[in-house]
Amino acid sequence: MGTLRVNDRAAAIISCHRMTELHSIVDAFRPSGARIAVWVPSWLWPWEGVSSLPFFRDVGQGAGMTQQDRAVPSGMDKQGKPLLRALRGEAVWPPPVWLMRQAGRYLPEFRAMREQADFITRCMTPDIAVELTLQPIRRYGMDGAILFSDILILPWAMGQDLRFEEGRGPVMTPIRSESDLARLDEGRMMEAVAPVREALRRLRVELPEETTLLGFAGSPFTVACYMVEGGSSRDFAHIRAMMQKNPALFDRLMESLTRNTAEMLCGQIEAGAEAVMLFDSWGGILPPEAFRRHVIEPTRQIVAHIRARHPDVPLIGFPRLGGVMVAEYAGKTGINALALDTVADMAKVAEMVPETVTLQGNLDPMILLNGGEALKAEARRIRDSLRGRPHVFNLGHGVIKTTPPEHVATLVETIRDIQS
Repeated sequence: MGTLRVNDRAAAIISCHRMTELHSIVDAFRPSGARIAVWVPSWLWPWEGVSSLPFFRDVGQGAGMTQQDRAVPSGMDKQGKPLLRALRGEAVWPPPVWLMRQAGRYLPEFRAMREQADFITRCMTPDIAVELTLQPIRRYGMDGAILFSDILILPWAMGQDLRFEEGRGPVMTPIRSESDLARLDEGRMMEAVAPVREALRRLRVELPEETTLLGFAGSPFTVACYMVEGGSSRDFAHIRAMMQKNPALFDRLMESLTRNTAEMLCGQIEAGAEAVMLFDSWGGILPPEAFRRHVIEPTRQIVAHIRARHPDVPLIGFPRLGGVMVAEYAGKTGINALALDTVADMAKVAEMVPETVTLQGNLDPMILLNGGEALKAEARRIRDSLRGRPHVFNLGHGVIKTTPPEHVATLVETIRDIQS
């Protein structure tokens, strides 16, 4: 079947032909009460394109083991969680890495579970959400595990109709009038998202202790775009019209979303999220003054609300397509980390924002899709350009669904190979 070696610190190095055999071998050590770190060679791993990265299983309660006894993934040290350290302003080398949409359709194990339930059911069933969140951690040993969920869970939890259609994406009953807005029920929101908090609680137990658990939400303007348009849009004509023709209604919608986003994120933190991220996918469509009012100011309010209750929890802001406004966003919102899209020059932005602000990003997902030496070269270039300042390696947008899994393995290896 394979070989097994156990040292006096109860770390097992296992080679096996099937994951079922691996699990049974590790479970045999349950009486020892140890935490087992398992390395599976790439040529034996059951999924294609996965390198020899660590797979963790908790065995018992880990009684008698010290922090120094616990094996850590390649590229990590023993001074604390690398991602949390970076988000708190430390220049960690090599930089921690996680990817937006790292739990996604590019993974065969994700596609297998996708057939079992519709999207909202997957988000709102803790067993499924936990498993989908853990899949890229098992494969790649990512430094961050972002909860499997969606930014539109918030309006759904407030009572707006929502479904996801293949080839179309989210479809919602649009909010375009006073009566539409009145149908939303803020009072039911926290109860409706209770399964999300349960998933976070379980993840804190199941994740490797070196992995940071991330919660998230959509920023108010971006969520409002979907709510008013009734889904995705090419021109956002309806929300632009509301902003101009019925600004009072738009402001009430934004106030509700700002308030409920802050409360939902606090709930995620209280359930176990160690850092949270705000995704503002569409703020970049706004001119500068509107960007200040409808992106920067709501984000500042959310950050202030969270920081008053959870002062030590880092917040990541992602003002996608923000262009020249990203420096002002970083300076005025109070975020700890600024995530950048693919068009941003990371080194230039680093000169524009305070050194206390961590930068996150920003490899082009198309480069990851295509792989090869170009992937390695661009990953090294981005990584090395920010050496000496706080940086979290990520993409400038989510993993594309046709990305070969082995390309993600190559990316993680490249970032962590400090000799390259």
